[in-house]
Amino acid sequence: METVALLKAAISLAPASTKRSKREPYTIDMITAICDQLNLSDPLDAAVFACLTTAFFATARTGEFTVPRLDAFDPAKHVKPSNVSDTQDRQNLRMKTFFLPRTKSALEGEEVSWAKQTGPSDPEEAFANHLRINEPPQNNALFAYRHNDSYRPLTKTKFLQRLTSAMKAAGRQPVSGHGIRIGSTLEYLLRNIPFDIIKVKGRWSSDAFLAYLRRHAQILAPYMQATPELQEQFLRHTVNLPPVH
Repeated sequence: METVALLKAAISLAPASTKRSKREPYTIDMITAICDQLNLSDPLDAAVFACLTTAFFATARTGEFTVPRLDAFDPAKHVKPSNVSDTQDRQNLRMKTFFLPRTKSALEGEEVSWAKQTGPSDPEEAFANHLRINEPPQNNALFAYRHNDSYRPLTKTKFLQRLTSAMKAAGRQPVSGHGIRIGSTLEYLLRNIPFDIIKVKGRWSSDAFLAYLRRHAQILAPYMQATPELQEQFLRHTVNLPPVH
């Protein structure tokens, strides 16, 4: 099939500079297992789980919702409660939108968003719980959490340490922070969302996106089925494949 050939060619022609070691992805099942090990009435755990589900379903980098050090919060650079809004399209579909004041690829800032999901990994419920438990001030770090009589911004180190301890408690192998954005990309692709839409949502560069596809055979699986009906059903939802350069 021509579509299969194009996809394989696009992946195989990715530049050598994009061929990095495989980073394991976070999954919905993993997020649920982490949730089971957290106390969502605890200020830190509430902030950590809200940050995890927001980063995952917004397809964001870990550092975009955390700060590098306790003393490093800068309201001009880091996302705050005042940067969060509710949006709705013409079909009345609702999203939570986050303006990131400065990112790795956009010094003037950019927006990411998520929609309500089902099950324990729902970012809407996790975010609402964080706001109830912590009530972070409007111009403080978005995932600041109560500590004694003050607030602490959620640092990347503290965030990843808490995830690691929760995964170990669940009997899971810890996964790096990069796996959150990678796992989000994989999750949306396996929902049959078109490649070009995921590239935009994840703000992937073309080369990085192709290198990512190379590493996860699950994405190719629907194209390789022996049953034509399965291929056709998948391809109806998967259009505008990455270009071959």
